[in-house]
Amino acid sequence: MRDTAGTADGTAFRTDVPARLDRLPWDRFHTLVCVALGVTWILDGLEVTLVGSLAPAIAASPSLQLTETQVGLTASAYLVGAVLGALGFGWLTDRLGRKKLFTLTVLVYLVATIATGLSWDFWSLAFFRFLTGAGIGGEYAAVNSAIQELIPARRRGQTDLIINGTFWAGGALGAVISLVVLSPALVDPEIGWRAAFVVGGALSFCILLLRRWIPESPRWLMTHGRPEEADRIVRDIETSVESRYGPLPPPSYGGITLHRRDHVSISEVVSVMFHRHRDRSILALTLMACQAFCYNAIFFTYALVLTRFYGVPNEHVGWYILPFAFGNLMGPLLLGHLFDSVGRRPMITATYALSGILLAVTGFAFAQGWLSAVGQTLAWTVIFFFASAAASAAYLTVGEAFPLEMRAMGIAVFYAFGTGIGGVVGPALFGWLIEGGARTDIMWGYLFGAALMLVAAGTEWRLGFAAERRPLEDVAEPVSARPR
Repeated sequence: MRDTAGTADGTAFRTDVPARLDRLPWDRFHTLVCVALGVTWILDGLEVTLVGSLAPAIAASPSLQLTETQVGLTASAYLVGAVLGALGFGWLTDRLGRKKLFTLTVLVYLVATIATGLSWDFWSLAFFRFLTGAGIGGEYAAVNSAIQELIPARRRGQTDLIINGTFWAGGALGAVISLVVLSPALVDPEIGWRAAFVVGGALSFCILLLRRWIPESPRWLMTHGRPEEADRIVRDIETSVESRYGPLPPPSYGGITLHRRDHVSISEVVSVMFHRHRDRSILALTLMACQAFCYNAIFFTYALVLTRFYGVPNEHVGWYILPFAFGNLMGPLLLGHLFDSVGRRPMITATYALSGILLAVTGFAFAQGWLSAVGQTLAWTVIFFFASAAASAAYLTVGEAFPLEMRAMGIAVFYAFGTGIGGVVGPALFGWLIEGGARTDIMWGYLFGAALMLVAAGTEWRLGFAAERRPLEDVAEPVSARPR
């Protein structure tokens, strides 16, 4: 039974759109959503891995001639762009809709990535990396919100973690590409690293074609005073699913009453984040900032550690990135279902804590010179098996923590603050530490990252909330559920 009736005065209506979306069996529609929207993470992983793997070649480029510090600064420029892009595009996503913005953001990414391959000096490279980051930051807000709103509640956690984890499928692809473009026997390295960006950017055009088939989020429509459009989209999805699976089961929960409005104000966003859901805001900021520092500090300078301290040739760095990427990919794939069955709080706490402990041990072993290039790679592979699931769960937590009307903005704000605090500083700091050449100094950087992961684990255990298998509207009441 569909429940979309309005009240007599037309200011409020009751809808069962969420319950109907959550009762759907897994269908090719959901697969299309995951592929068309989730492919962004593959491209982002490709992009970031190429930058990490190609860092020595980019630094040695005759036209660029970058220092290790400048390499770190270009990574920071990317992250600054991601911060500002997330905020700007996130705000627009909540006001204009998911579909419009996840089309615009991929266009920005496409153009900026191609332009990166045409850079002529440090400043042009940094600027194009900034624009690329802006596109990706916007993608995080628009795409994460859309995916979580379209996936049934019982599969939301696992699906979100796996999609975020596919970043590392792109990472593995980037590592393979780097083996080709950095091989002097196959291609001039100066041409190779540029071609990698141009081709990678051009491939993202395929995303635009796939996304034409993704509808606007019905949940966004219903919370922006357009329940009739939301009902029509859900009805079309149901008709398609029933043609393959037969009659659908009745919804497992009832409808929700909402009040018509087109957007929430900035003052309402601030009130929800820092008054009604203050604990969730503290949790979201902590999880995002700690994982961002750990990930970006280590990964953006990974190739520099291999070449400087272990003597790995530039053209062989990709072989060491591959197992690292594999560990990151397998973490969410193998652990993701536990976030829906065992629960968010115990799993997030455990993955953050294990990552921190193992990082501290590995940092000490690095300072003592106990590790070879292979040993270092194996250690990172094990650490980031857990850290990848933890980082993906941070994005899941932020998306579930706040009302539907401000979910994209919530993702954007905490991605921006987390990345700004933990991500922008990390690459520049580690680039500076590596340039100094002292293993002990770098160890203290690793220990600091480990401490942050343990702080995040403790915060989750204290402030974490149960969201597994629950409707988004139950986890965080929509703003429009309350009269103005």
